[in-house]
Amino acid sequence: MIDLIADWPGAVWLQHNWVAYLFVNATHILGIGLILGAILPLDLRLLGLFKTVPVTVIAPFLSRAAAVGVGLAMVTGLWLFSVKPDEYLSNPAFLTKAGLLVFAVGNVAAQHRMPGFRRAVQGGAVSGSVKLFAAVSVVLWLSVLVAGRWIGFL
Repeated sequence: MIDLIADWPGAVWLQHNWVAYLFVNATHILGIGLILGAILPLDLRLLGLFKTVPVTVIAPFLSRAAAVGVGLAMVTGLWLFSVKPDEYLSNPAFLTKAGLLVFAVGNVAAQHRMPGFRRAVQGGAVSGSVKLFAAVSVVLWLSVLVAGRWIGFL
């Protein structure tokens, strides 16, 4: 299975074309920037900072921007993974990042399904459970970022 991934034409192209690799990697970083640049301000607002900024105004836009970032980061991340899948699968930092990413995306999905989150986005009070999910989100997404940087050091 690993050989199938590494022999995929997209992986082979990146293995032999440093310029393509550079742009896919840069797009991955752009996705990460969109994620953190959208999720962190929204979570911080839900936690009570920036109270003059209405949640009803920023939540829909920031949620969509973060979703675009997640899509970009996931597609490009899988593409970059395909270049050296055996190395990544034996890298504890990569495995940590992958696990944290599952939890971070799951946390966002659970939060967005909460009635309290929907009420907050519609202008209602921000409940304690929404704040808890926002705090967990901040920790998880920053942990994903650190684990991703850690990959290159192992």
